[in-house]
Amino acid sequence: MPDFIHIHPDDNVVVALHAIAKGTVYAADGISVTANMDIPQGHKMALIPMIENTHVMKYGFSIGHTTAPIAAGDWVHTHNMVTNLEGEMEYTYNPNITFPQPLQPGSFMGYRRKDGKVGIRNEIWIIPTVGCVNDVAKALVKENQDLVCGSIDGLYTFPHPFGCSQTGHDHAQTRKLLAALTRHPNAGAVLVLSLGCENLTHEQFLAELGEFDADRVKFLTCQHVSDEMTAGRELLEQCAAFAAQFRRESVPASELVIGMKCGGSDGLSGITANPTVGRFSDMLVAQGGSTVLTEVPEMFGAEGFLMDRCVNEEVFHKAVNMINGFKAYFIRHNEVVYDNPSPGNKQGGITTLEDKSCGCVQKGGSAPIMDVIGYGDAVTTKGLNMLYGPGNDLVSATALTAAGAHMVLFTTGRGTPFGAPAPTMKLATNTPLATNKPTWIDFNAGVVADGKRTLDEAAQDLMALVLETASGKQTWAEKKGYREISIFKDGVVL
Repeated sequence: MPDFIHIHPDDNVVVALHAIAKGTVYAADGISVTANMDIPQGHKMALIPMIENTHVMKYGFSIGHTTAPIAAGDWVHTHNMVTNLEGEMEYTYNPNITFPQPLQPGSFMGYRRKDGKVGIRNEIWIIPTVGCVNDVAKALVKENQDLVCGSIDGLYTFPHPFGCSQTGHDHAQTRKLLAALTRHPNAGAVLVLSLGCENLTHEQFLAELGEFDADRVKFLTCQHVSDEMTAGRELLEQCAAFAAQFRRESVPASELVIGMKCGGSDGLSGITANPTVGRFSDMLVAQGGSTVLTEVPEMFGAEGFLMDRCVNEEVFHKAVNMINGFKAYFIRHNEVVYDNPSPGNKQGGITTLEDKSCGCVQKGGSAPIMDVIGYGDAVTTKGLNMLYGPGNDLVSATALTAAGAHMVLFTTGRGTPFGAPAPTMKLATNTPLATNKPTWIDFNAGVVADGKRTLDEAAQDLMALVLETASGKQTWAEKKGYREISIFKDGVVL
């Protein structure tokens, strides 16, 4: 197993692929450096002496500058380097676009819907329009599990605290997000559950939802019936009768929309799991499919990797507006734009936001960015898309689902058990995590750091697992019943 990785020829640091003992020697590229101290897994070691204010180079990019002299072989982290970032930035469009060579699409066994869309699950969803009916929705799920039979994959609800006492933008976002989930093709049928006095009214929801199939989407307003459990049962029986008619059939991979997310990142995220997902993304795009990249604050400092890949100037300006819009959101709340990474990220070896962002955007591969979409909007353009959303795991995974992602690929160096409404596949950046949390982790990208698989080989393995999961194989989060949503909130509560 290799001890270090030198990611880019211009880098003046290497990254420890496992915990390194003092005295370990890095010898490659005509350089020989001895570790002056123990280096934790995922952390950086200096290849050359650096004076104060020297740029620290990783991924061929400056991820910050030194705050003290550093000797070759020293540990480089928060005690001796800081971010370069401050204030807002201006961007210019210098297109550098390479379309992947088209590939014959693979296939999976999915559910073809009446409107032509495809789902990878055939579930019944109960969507509460207001937090007041969360427990009713949960009771309906619990008491009607007998309806899960035949081709129906499950009955689920997604509680949330909103839908009332919200104003303006927040109210609109809640309405838009819930309507988007209602349209998701993984749901064979949906029961929209309301209370009756909330400010997200039935009429508003219908207007947001637009045209829908009345056999697929049912509505229940609890204040309008004497017994919501009996009325709910009757409507769920109708949902089940509708959903039961769907059967899996062979579908080309070009129909897939896959969301890409990272959380609990570590120093190996940008070396193993994220670039594996990036190569997977390029492969799926080459087969005519679609991928979605979000977590806007975790693009800060690495925008240059993305901006010039926008397919045209219109998409470039959308990307600029998305990045600057999120910075304005921080500033509006008097928050530091670059107050990132998290304590867990730092413990895992990530030092600055540039360090984190350069690793994060590896999930986007190298394909052109075909569109930039807003929160709650659906993917309508084939290829790689960017989505407005925060870095928060639950909020961004919910937004990816609402955008139409059939599945979310979630890379992690620290581990997390949660799941979004769409199947959420966890990819470990390191083998110790995959070994220690075998019922959290679906795919071990740590084999790349172990020298057992190349990035391209790992991406091929991931593609096979994605197609298998799209055909019905459950993720660990699904097996455990871990599914939840979190809605992006900005304004006041009445």
